[in-house]
Amino acid sequence: MADIDAIVVGAGPNGLAAAIELARAGLYVVVYEAQDTIGGGCRSAELTLPGFVHDVCSTVHPMAAASPFFRSLPLRDHGLTWIEPTAMIAHPFDAMPAVLVMRSVPDTAQALGADADSYRYLFGGIADLWSRIEEIVLGPPALPHHPFALARFGLKALQSADRLARRQFSTERARGLLAGIAAHGMVPLDMFPSGGIGLVLGALAHVVGWPFPRGGAQKLADALGSYLRSLGGEVVTGTAVTALEQLPPAKAILCDLSPRPFARIAGRQLPERYKQKLANYRYGMGTFKVDWALDDSIPWTDATVVRAGTVHLGGTFQEIEGAERDAWGGRVPTAPFVLLVQSTLFDDTRAPAGKHTAWAYCHVPNGSTIDMLPAIEGQIERFAPGFRERILARHVMTPADLETRNPNLVGGDIAMGVTDLWQMVARPTWRWYRTPKRGLYLCSASTPPGVAVHGMCGYHAARCALRDVFGIRDPGSGA
Repeated sequence: MADIDAIVVGAGPNGLAAAIELARAGLYVVVYEAQDTIGGGCRSAELTLPGFVHDVCSTVHPMAAASPFFRSLPLRDHGLTWIEPTAMIAHPFDAMPAVLVMRSVPDTAQALGADADSYRYLFGGIADLWSRIEEIVLGPPALPHHPFALARFGLKALQSADRLARRQFSTERARGLLAGIAAHGMVPLDMFPSGGIGLVLGALAHVVGWPFPRGGAQKLADALGSYLRSLGGEVVTGTAVTALEQLPPAKAILCDLSPRPFARIAGRQLPERYKQKLANYRYGMGTFKVDWALDDSIPWTDATVVRAGTVHLGGTFQEIEGAERDAWGGRVPTAPFVLLVQSTLFDDTRAPAGKHTAWAYCHVPNGSTIDMLPAIEGQIERFAPGFRERILARHVMTPADLETRNPNLVGGDIAMGVTDLWQMVARPTWRWYRTPKRGLYLCSASTPPGVAVHGMCGYHAARCALRDVFGIRDPGSGA
């Protein structure tokens, strides 16, 4: 093996993004991955029955579609095709019509009646601002190039979802919709910045949609890996790094790891004070996930729900707020908020002809051992009676199962750390990507801008390494 310039530990989207940015600067990069396949949170597998392709973790990727870094890569040339469903989100209710979030702001707002203008103001306003605020949303804290746009965004986003719902919306349908989107943030809805999370994710439905890769999330990881190899980078799978000392010499090492597994492999090279800061890093709610192989599509009571790729099941704002507060507070919700994806309605490559898959999860206390399968299926049956009769097979992952598959997800926390204001700014410490050891960096979703499949954590960490270690400030020219 030739002399290695940089090593990346972990082949998740951020690790692959870091490796690509380094390789684009002309460096020889090697990525080490413990699993036999690359992808981290972007993996697909036949979890239930042969021919049924399920996404092991993430499925729908608005942040990937919005990522400035991913936009700069020729991923289509390496096999990636995005599928955009007819509707981005559906939120059904017990006795009211479901709310559908369409790509068009006016089309979505029109169906909200008395709250149409408020929806246009909140979500449409941020969608209009996106090109001027994406650098702040998808980067580390910095002086903005568009301060007035950021100020306009901040006036809307620096609130809790609970406050936004009470102040801006008058109907249960609009409030419930906001709750479902904000709950992706995995913090209580009366806590800042749940409102901002909900507004950003909702606005992206109108900016880039909520698409998913044709053939499964693995296709995104495979495209990143293919492009990296085209640049001369190397990926070594099936090789667990248990200590940095086992790696070959390199000028820079970037770790796509959350703080706890990072401390395990790097502890002997880190000062005690920094290790204590990593130990104080807080992980949030866990996740209980289920995949189904289905004999037919889900029989929603409200037939319009079949138009959406993502479905939020939980009913009213109050119900969703209570379920999320319970999970945050260490209590198991009896009627959890369920996030469900029905990708085979739009992607026929994931199941045999006429069959379907579905994917859903709910939030639970970190490390919970409670079986949430009956509660999750109960919420689906609530809005789709007869769902259980269509199940051919199930695959369940508890928080412990998720952590076993991916040690970054401590206690089943798929956000890789609490997404409250403090840990969004100082994530995982005020050093962000850098560590006290020269040439050693973190590049995971436990660094800014945090959770979601966008590669920006890896990109920013790689830029730090290029400047610090290699003296390269313009990777595009290699100068």
